Amino acid sequence: MTKFLKRFFDDTAATGFAIFSMFFGAGNVVYPLVIGRYAGDKNIYAVTGFLLTAVGVPLLGLTAMVLFAGDYKAFFKRLGKIPGMFIITMSMALIGPLAAIPRCVALSYSTMEGFFPGLKLLYFSIAACVLIYILASNKCNVVDLLGRILSPVLLVSLLVIIVKGFISGPVASSVYGLKRVFFMEGLIEGYNTMDIFAGFFFAGVIIAGLRCRTNSSSEASIVRKTVTSGLFGVSLLGAIYAGFSYVSSFYSVHLAAVESDALISAVSFYTLGSYASIIACLAVSLACLTTAIALSVVFSDFVRTELFKNRVGYKSTLLMSMAVAFAMSNIGFSGIVRLVAPILAICYPALIVLAIFNIAHKMWGVKIVKMPVFLTFAAVVLHKTIQYFG
Repeated sequence: MTKFLKRFFDDTAATGFAIFSMFFGAGNVVYPLVIGRYAGDKNIYAVTGFLLTAVGVPLLGLTAMVLFAGDYKAFFKRLGKIPGMFIITMSMALIGPLAAIPRCVALSYSTMEGFFPGLKLLYFSIAACVLIYILASNKCNVVDLLGRILSPVLLVSLLVIIVKGFISGPVASSVYGLKRVFFMEGLIEGYNTMDIFAGFFFAGVIIAGLRCRTNSSSEASIVRKTVTSGLFGVSLLGAIYAGFSYVSSFYSVHLAAVESDALISAVSFYTLGSYASIIACLAVSLACLTTAIALSVVFSDFVRTELFKNRVGYKSTLLMSMAVAFAMSNIGFSGIVRLVAPILAICYPALIVLAIFNIAHKMWGVKIVKMPVFLTFAAVVLHKTIQYFG
């Protein structure tokens, strides 16, 4: 039993904590709080929809990509060379310095600003990007850094807010509306976490980390350990999401006029008081930092290998990534959300269908993939067009 537990914590739990940290970034802090504030005593319906797209879909993407040994080019190439490369480039830009990384920096700033009113976004962004660069410089140590050091601190910080909220929070206010409306709102907010992209592109980082630690050459063993760790990691995600959404629902009346990027500060204030709410700063900063580190590794590797064909070193592309992320972070959290949300609403359903059919291809030899993916994409575009002009 002792050996089993040691092996579990050395491999499965450590990697699972790392997966949790990679997924749990800026959007993962904000959107559970958003749905809880909106749904009030109907939160069960909203959080169910949210968990489907914010937990189930990332695990689906991670599992699908692991079956392709983390080779995202082979994964997307099944749609055709040109469409596949277009989706890869678009996805990398979104999870990299054009959206996800600067969103992490901007949200961290929004939370810190409440405690340090004189803090400037420009200087904060510089400091954050320098720190991310330093911690992301050694790729082989990223999974260990996230899983063994940063994740436990992050989890403790989040759990303090949740437990205190459940102990001292008021009864959730009663709200009116159809159950299916709350469910659909939660489902859509789950898209905004952008975690299907994380599931696709973090698989390579996770597999590399497992190989560095275990020296395993067995693909079957790597797949089994990655999927098991993924289940562990997304279970943590689900628990934190549910906890955050319910705590937010308890204080929905107080949070009605609060901006989305300030929700974590407000919830922390109501649950912990003015002095202890500094924990919110720690929780958000760690969540954003851990995700931004992994995103930076993935994007910088992509630029190095695909755009520069290994003619430029990893640290140089990482530096370029941080420069772009710094520039984008200065448009603020709300500006980044407005830029990204329409793209996610259109692309997410097709990417889910792609993951399902690629899993079916690897496990049961199913050949079809282009027709269902492209039809899904066309149907969503048509639906959004009718909504916009209707």
